This record gives sequence, structure tokens and C-alpha cells, in this order.
Amino acid sequence: MERLFGADELAAAPAGARDASDPAPGAAAAVPLAARMRPRALAELVGQQGLLAEGSPLRHAIESGHPHSMILHGPPGSGKTTLARIVAAAADAAFEEESAVQAGRAEVRAVIERARQRRRAGRATIFFLDEIHRFNKAQQDALLPAVEEGLLTLIGATTENPYFEVNSALLSRCRIYQLEPLQAPDIAVLLRRALQRGECGPGREVAPEALDFLAARAGGDARTALGALELACEAAGPAPGGRVTLEHAEQALQRRALLYDRQADQHYDTISAWIKATRGSDPDASLYYLAVMLEGGEDPRFIVRRMVILASEDIGNADPQALQVATAAAAAVEHVGLPEAQFALAQAAIYLSLAPKSDAAKRAIIAARGHIRERGAQPPPAHLRSSTRSDGSYDNPHRHPGHISSQELLPPGAVDQRFYAPDEAEAQLRERLQRIRAARGRADQG
Repeated sequence: MERLFGADELAAAPAGARDASDPAPGAAAAVPLAARMRPRALAELVGQQGLLAEGSPLRHAIESGHPHSMILHGPPGSGKTTLARIVAAAADAAFEEESAVQAGRAEVRAVIERARQRRRAGRATIFFLDEIHRFNKAQQDALLPAVEEGLLTLIGATTENPYFEVNSALLSRCRIYQLEPLQAPDIAVLLRRALQRGECGPGREVAPEALDFLAARAGGDARTALGALELACEAAGPAPGGRVTLEHAEQALQRRALLYDRQADQHYDTISAWIKATRGSDPDASLYYLAVMLEGGEDPRFIVRRMVILASEDIGNADPQALQVATAAAAAVEHVGLPEAQFALAQAAIYLSLAPKSDAAKRAIIAARGHIRERGAQPPPAHLRSSTRSDGSYDNPHRHPGHISSQELLPPGAVDQRFYAPDEAEAQLRERLQRIRAARGRADQG
């Protein structure tokens, strides 16, 4: 299909008005390694296996060449821009790119006008708007008519939760796709690909530990890893001969290598140390081990799961709000992701460290389950069974002062059992339990 702009016209067109397959203007040597290594086809893309699985809506849209408007939500360097360019190339569409940080309504109107001209010539336009959350409501509203009538296909990219930052009217016209941070093996593929292509100089040698370090410590950001590899190669000197060492990689990434392997003993030793430091009410030690895990590339979901467990296992009803703090941190990890979720993790670690501690809930359920395993589960008393099987003698506690009935609630074989024994950290609950047991005529054996 004939393009609207010839080569001369394209050079004179605004910077954002390029085809997805066109290289960035300027000499190749001036283009950063991350841009030179940007995948141009779906087969070259790494990561996002779930999002781009066979038969998935996004993969079908790319392979069919019929894209729809979408919002790509994910952390930096996860492939949002790359994916947008691949979508445009597969559809043979013109690719308009703007950043919401710099563009305004005037730039949007210009994009829409160029899209209108292309449509007259029979060519589609994909408008990639980076950091779409930076647009205010009026700016986002300016896109609605063009998206609604299909004048252009909008691909917005954001690191923020689009449900909070993008107008509902615009969201209703777009599909939301969540991109995950790239894993270290994915980033390692890109780094090795750059070396194999000679992008860092022919015959460039990189120490395996340096490559592994860059892949593991880039925080899931391919752009950061490739940029650091480029700097490390420059520091090592021209190739061949200039060998990139771990020290070069550390200097390029401005981080030191950690003895931390998410698949080996350090993974379990460090989370164990974090649990014991937090249980021991030392916020500084808790933060130290949290930082070790984050710097080592630990999955934040793994960390926050341990926080939720600790909130009940080691704090319990000594401070019921601890579980709310931990589950809120878990929600923040899912909605925000790293690096910003580190603040929620730190807040939770400090709160859990300083909260009063009690393992009474843990001891109680272990005791109750131990009793069941040893003696079996007995049927509940007849007056507690469902209405169709009850003998009609259930005594509703709401009909008594203090909402307490003396009727027995345990099965006959377990009447004397006391599983819950609140300690001094749960003093208020212990006093209340004693009053309740006394009102019900039960001896307090706990």
C-alpha cells in the first residue's frame, strides 16, 4: 500500500509522525543500544508470555493486523513502546508517537488531522501516547471523538494504575493490558543478542558473571540493562581485547554485586532472617533484610506473602491492624509494582516490627487441629445443626443480657477443651474472654 509520506516529506514531518518500521533519525552510532536492540517483530519479543500466549486477544490483534485501542500498563523497560511499534508494523499502519509530558491538545489535534489525511488515502494510524496518565481530563477528552469513530487507534502507555489515572470514558473504549517486569533470564537473552550482533563491537568479550549481574540487577528494566552494558563496554575499552568484567558492570549500574540467588540458599536464609528480625521487633534489621531482597531482585509478591503470614502468625490479635497493613501492602504490590511498591513494603516492615507480638492465634489453631487429628471430628450438638435437622432447642444469645447464653456450643467429647489462650499481649481479649466464660458458667482452664 502506498505511503502517505515519501522520504522527503517524512523527514520534514513532525518528530512523532513516523512509521513503526522506520529507524529513528540520525546516524546509527548515535542511537543508544536499547533503541538499536528494540525488537521489531513478535518473534523477537522476550517476556510477557501470558499476555502474548497463543489465542490471547492481544496476540490475535497483532497477528491478524487488526489492532484495537488499548492501554499498556507496566513498569519501565517492560516493553510497552516496543509492543506498540510491533502492533503498528503488523497492521501496516502509520505510527504517531508523543509523550504526554511534552505534548498538549495542539499536538493531539495535529495527530488527528494527519490521521484524517491518511484515512482519505486508505491508511490507518496508530497513536502511541506515552505516560498517558500525565494528560489531564480535558486533554484525554480531546482524544475521545477520534477513538470513537476509529479515526485512529490509541495505544496509551502508563506506569500508573490506569483505573485511577485515565478517564472512565476513554477506558471504556480501550482494552487494558498488564505488562509484568521482565525476568532476569529474559533480560539475559537481550544482552546476549546484542553481543552476538556485534552491537558492542566485534569480538566483544563479557565475563559471564558480569552479564548475569546486569540481567539480575536491572530491576526488570531491559532499557536499564542494555544501557548499563553499553557503558560497561565503553569503560572496558575498544573490542576486541577490552573484556567487560564484573567491576565494569557494577560501575555501569552503580550497584555492587550481591551474594543473593533467588533459587538457592540465600533466598531462604534472607527471608528467614527477615521474619526473625521482624518477630524480634527490630525495624532496622527488618529493613536491612528487606533491602537485601529487593536489591537481589526478589519477587515482591514473595516478600509480601510472608508479611501477611507474619501479621497473623506472630502478631495476631495483639494488634489486629497489622493484618490490614500487610494486606494493604500486598494490594500495593499488585497495583503499583516496583520500584514504587518498595515504600509500601518498607512501611509494612516497620509497622510489623514495632507491633506488639502474640502467637496465640497460631497456637490456638494448631491445638484445635491437633485435637481433631487425634480424636476425630464429632458432630455438633443437635441444637446447633441447620434448621432442618435441629431439635429446636437452640438458645439465641441475643435474647439474653450481654448477648451471652449458657448453652454449650462444643460437642460432648470436647466440652472441656480450651484451645485459645491469649497471652499478656492480648490483655483486653483475655479479660473479655474470662468475663464471657464466667457468664456462661464455664471454668477458665486457659
